[in-house]
Amino acid sequence: MDLVKVLVVDDESRMRKLVHDFLAKQGYTVLEAEDGEKAIDVFFDEMNKDISLVILDVMMPKLDGWQVVKEIRQYSKVPIIMLTAKSEERDELMGFDLGVDEYISKPFSPKILVARVEAILRRANSTLDETIEVGGIILDHQAHSVKIDGAAIDLSVKEFELLEYFVTNKGIALSREKILNNVWNYDYYGDARTIDTHVKKLRSKMGEKGDYIKTIWGMGYKFEV
Repeated sequence: MDLVKVLVVDDESRMRKLVHDFLAKQGYTVLEAEDGEKAIDVFFDEMNKDISLVILDVMMPKLDGWQVVKEIRQYSKVPIIMLTAKSEERDELMGFDLGVDEYISKPFSPKILVARVEAILRRANSTLDETIEVGGIILDHQAHSVKIDGAAIDLSVKEFELLEYFVTNKGIALSREKILNNVWNYDYYGDARTIDTHVKKLRSKMGEKGDYIKTIWGMGYKFEV
């Protein structure tokens, strides 16, 4: 794991050190940036083309987190975890709309952050070669790509994993807790609203096929064609 690079961007040196230390203990190579402009410089430096994940604060000087995400997403689909003191749904939706894969509100448990990092990287680097076809949807696990009626749709890492979980559990009622434990792959004790936010975005991107994701009120969701 010592070759896996993670870029940590936060204007608070204490926060950077906290995240750095926990990730370094797990064997990750950690790069740091104290503001948005520095983050862009580090990410696009020729020596850092192999950055595997970005952990990014929202409120920063020079360029804020949203601007950094926009810049990175023009050229890369590297997984991005946003750190923020805000927890409003509109802020989460904005982040997911820009292509953010995870959204963690401060204060948070460093152990949970590490678990999310490991889950994202494990899934992003999965070598499983499998193509699933159902109801006009073609899902290619290895390529992390989805086509609906022959047209490619652009999904974030987490949106892809959520759709894949729904498709592979077609016809099964899935509770929010079960979805969190399998898609996010960690023990989640926070607000399950994050699932609803992802489902809303996923349905929108799927167009008419979004109706395949049925809401089971008071429980969760079920994928039915």
